[in-house]
Amino acid sequence: MEKQFSRYLITAALPYANGAVHIGHLAGVYVPADIYVRYLRMRGRDVRFICGSDEHGVPITIKAKQQNMTPQQVVDKYHAVIKESFSRFGISFDIYSRTSSKIHHKTASEFFKKLYEDGKFIERESEQYYDEEHKQFLADRYITGTCPKCGNDNAYGDQCEKCGSTLSPNELINPKSALSGNPPILKKTSHWYLPLDQYEPWLKEWILENHKEWKTNVYGQCKSWLDGGLQPRAVSRDLDWGVPVPVEGANGKVLYVWFDAPIGYISNTIELMPESWEKWWKSEDTKLVHFIGKDNIVFHCIVFPSMLKAYGEYVLPENVPANEFLNLEGNKISTSRNWAVWLHEYLDEMPGKEDVLRYVLCANAPETKDNDFTWKDFQTRNNSELVAIFGNFVNRALVLTHKYFNGVIPERGELLQVDKEVLAEIPRIKSAIEDALENYKFREALKEAMNLARAGNKYLTDTEPWAIAKTDMQRVATIMNISLQICSNLAVLFEPFLPFTSAKLGEMLNFASLNTTPGWDIAGSSEILHQGHKINSASLLFEKIEDSVVESQIANLEATRAMNEAGSQQSPEVQKVSPLKEECTYDQFSAMDIRTATVLEAERVPKTDKLLKLKIDTGLDVRTIVSGIAEYYTPEQMIGKQICILANLAPRTIKGIESRGMILMAKEESGKMRIVTPEERLSNGSSIN
Repeated sequence: MEKQFSRYLITAALPYANGAVHIGHLAGVYVPADIYVRYLRMRGRDVRFICGSDEHGVPITIKAKQQNMTPQQVVDKYHAVIKESFSRFGISFDIYSRTSSKIHHKTASEFFKKLYEDGKFIERESEQYYDEEHKQFLADRYITGTCPKCGNDNAYGDQCEKCGSTLSPNELINPKSALSGNPPILKKTSHWYLPLDQYEPWLKEWILENHKEWKTNVYGQCKSWLDGGLQPRAVSRDLDWGVPVPVEGANGKVLYVWFDAPIGYISNTIELMPESWEKWWKSEDTKLVHFIGKDNIVFHCIVFPSMLKAYGEYVLPENVPANEFLNLEGNKISTSRNWAVWLHEYLDEMPGKEDVLRYVLCANAPETKDNDFTWKDFQTRNNSELVAIFGNFVNRALVLTHKYFNGVIPERGELLQVDKEVLAEIPRIKSAIEDALENYKFREALKEAMNLARAGNKYLTDTEPWAIAKTDMQRVATIMNISLQICSNLAVLFEPFLPFTSAKLGEMLNFASLNTTPGWDIAGSSEILHQGHKINSASLLFEKIEDSVVESQIANLEATRAMNEAGSQQSPEVQKVSPLKEECTYDQFSAMDIRTATVLEAERVPKTDKLLKLKIDTGLDVRTIVSGIAEYYTPEQMIGKQICILANLAPRTIKGIESRGMILMAKEESGKMRIVTPEERLSNGSSIN
C-alpha cells in the first residue's frame, strides 16, 4: 500500500552566491521543482517550497579578493541578483533565504554541537599547507603550482583547469600560496570528521533496498559510491568565512560548506515557520523531496541523510529526482568562460517571454542524460509549438466565439463521434499528466499537456465551424462550446508549467467571474465553462520570434567562443604612436576583450634586460604575462598595481614562458612607456569598452 503523507516539504538546491543563475541551473533544478510544487498546490496538498543562497566556502573568499570586496559584500550582491531573478521568472518559493543569516548560523551551530556532544564525530590531526606571511592555512584553491600531468604553471591545489585533472595540493610541483606567492609550509591542524563508513550498511539498505524507485541515474551513482566504500569526511576547515565551529579551542575553524549548506533547508524552514517547523522536519507523515543537479547527488543521498540519521529525529528524503547537465550550443556551460545564458540577462532581453524559456527548458530537460540547449531549437519550439499549436488554437476558439456568439458560451447540441473523441481526450490527458508528475517525468507531462492543444487544433480543423456557419449554427455552437472547454482545461493543466500564460488565458476566459477559481480537480471536466458564461476579448498568448533575435544571441555566443578558443590575432609587439595604423572595423575592435587586472607577483626573466614575468589576477583566473617593461618598471613597482590587459590574446611562448595576454601601454614619441591604468580602482575583470 502506498504511503500517505500529510504534508510535502520540497527543497531546491541552494544556488552558490558567487555568481548569477543560468539556464543549466534552471533546467536541472528550479524549473522541475517549481512545476512539481505548483502541481501539489493545485491538488490542495499542504506544501512548502524551501530554498536560499549558499553563501560560505572558499570560492566566495576568492571572488571577494578578485573583486576587492569583503565576502559579505560578494554574497549580498549575488543573493540579491539571484533572488530577484527567481521572482521575475515565477519560481514560487515560500521562502528564499540565505546561509549567512543569524538563524542559519544558530541552527547549523546547534546541529553540529548535538552531534559533537553525542560522540558522532571523530577528531583527526593532519598536515596541511600554511602561509607563514598571512598566518593562515590554505584551502586547495589558494595553492598554485605546476600540474604534474600537463606542466601548466597555474594549476590549483584541487584541479588543473588546463588539462582538467583532479589534483591534491601535495601533487603540485613547486607549490606556492596564492596569497603571498611564497612556498607554503606543512603545518599540523586538527579537524572533526563524520565517519560515513559507519553509516554504509544502513545506507545500502535504505537506498539500494528500499528506494529502488529512484531515478536510474540517481540510484546508479549512489550504488557506485557505496560499492566503492565510504570514508570519513571532514566537517570543519581552517577558514575565517563561514559558521564558526562551536567548540572551545576551535578558533579560526568553520563548518565545512558541504556540512553547513544542507542545514540551510532546516534553518530556512525555521525562519518561515518558527512555531511549527518541527512537524515539517520530524513527523513521519512528511514527504521530503530534494530537487538537485547530478553534481549534488552524493551530498543529498548519502552525506546529508547520514547527518540526519546521526542526529536521530529528522525525516529522510522520500525522493531525490536529480537531473543531468544541460549543455549550450554543443558545449558544456562554463561560468568562468562566460559560456552561459544568464537568467537576469534573458529576462531583460526577452521581456514577457518567461514562459517560453520555461517551456523550452522543460521540453529539453536533461532528466536521464545530458541534453543541449540551442537558440535555433528555442525559436523552433516557440514558433512551431507555442505559437502555431497552443496559441493558434486558443486564438481561433476565442475569436470565433466572439464572431458568432458575441463572446458568450453557446449551448451544446447533439454530440457526433468527432466530439466524443476529443472530449474523451480531456480526462485521459489529465490522468497522464498526473501520473507523469507524480513520478517526476516532467518532459512527458508537458508533452501530454501540449497534446491537448494539438487535439483542439485538429478538432477545429476537422469540424470547420467557419464553413458551416451559414447553414448550421447549432452545430457551430456545439463546436465552440467544446473548443472553449478545451481552452479552459489548457489554462488549468498548463499552470504548473507556464504560469504566466495560464494567468493570461484565465483572464481571457474570464475565470474571475466563476464562483471558484478552477483548481486541478476541475480539470478533466467538459463543463468548466457553462452555457451563458461571458468570455473576454482574445489576445495573442505568444508571439513569433524572428530570425534576427536568435541570430543576435548566436552571434554573442560565437563572439564568446572566438575569444575563448582563438583570441585576438593582433601582435603583442608595441608599435609606434604615429602614423595611424590602417583603419579597422568595429567588429575587429569588439573582438578584443580588454579588462582590468591586478599584478600579484613580478620578477625579472633571467638573461634578459627588458622582460618581466607577471602573475596577474584577471577576475576570471590567475595567469602569467611576459612584458617588455623592465626598463620602465621594477618588479617591486608592479606588485599590487592595477593594469589593463588584452585578455583574449592568443598565448605566446617567450623565453620558454607561456604568456597569456598583453598589457596596455602608452608610448611617447621619445620611446618612454607608461602603463594605462583606470582613473580609480575597479573590480578585476571589469571590461574596457
